[in-house]
Amino acid sequence: MGFMTAYKHLEKLCGEVMGDPRRLSAYIDEMEGKANGLRYVAGWERDLKRLKYYRWIRNQIVHDPDCCEETMCDEEDVQWLEDFYGRIMDQTDPLALYRRAIQARRTPVQRRPESRISSEAIRTDSVQPAVKGSRAGCGLLLLAAVGMIGLFCLLVV
Repeated sequence: MGFMTAYKHLEKLCGEVMGDPRRLSAYIDEMEGKANGLRYVAGWERDLKRLKYYRWIRNQIVHDPDCCEETMCDEEDVQWLEDFYGRIMDQTDPLALYRRAIQARRTPVQRRPESRISSEAIRTDSVQPAVKGSRAGCGLLLLAAVGMIGLFCLLVV
């Protein structure tokens, strides 16, 4: 597939996705309108520059009688256009990634409900000994502390 064929396919897809007769230009304008796009999408600026460059090449080929596809671009350019087409189809293009990032930022984080131990769970056999043991341990510790203080008081007097 040549440059113009790949460009036309991409342009048609952009027109359908954007719902705008300006097609690829509408996609570019949408990207330019997102001032913080590069903050949310890796490669945002690179993709935008590439799209603008390929639109310029297309305009040169179409409007300048001295320009032709063979001198203006090579197979790498065609491949990039085809890859970008695929990214739009897979919704991994810059605008799709931007929309997802913004939506994720606006959606509150889903938190798991806090696990609270009900009074019934405390009364179960598996939990009860641990609870009794810790209460008994605290009681013994408190009793030992009082005994030590009492012994200290007797020794000091």
